Amino acid sequence: MGYRTLNPANLESLMFWRIPLLILAYLLLAAHFLRFGAMVPTVLIGLAPLLLLTRQRWAVLALQGGLLIGVLAVWLPSTLDFIEMRKASGAPWLRLAGIMAGVMAFSLGAAWAIRPLWRPTAS
Repeated sequence: MGYRTLNPANLESLMFWRIPLLILAYLLLAAHFLRFGAMVPTVLIGLAPLLLLTRQRWAVLALQGGLLIGVLAVWLPSTLDFIEMRKASGAPWLRLAGIMAGVMAFSLGAAWAIRPLWRPTAS
């Protein structure tokens, strides 16, 4: 069963709804760094979606990888730290865990949604 190929002229209309998801996921990640006053990572992460303007496959893969790394290296450890702080102070932590799980799921969903819509067929 082969992959269906798409006309590149129609690709932009099919990708349009996916791009805001990716941008929002990167802005959430940038806001996390801004919260701690790390301006250089904030700016770099916030501007990363501009790579889409290159219209290159490597840019999409880099952005997907960036979101995956963001989940594994930023959101997950931060979630565990925040939960530990809440537990240590006796504060409720389940709502925090749910919100952070939603942020991680959203980031992974945005990375998945921006995947290429077509694959080259073998000739």
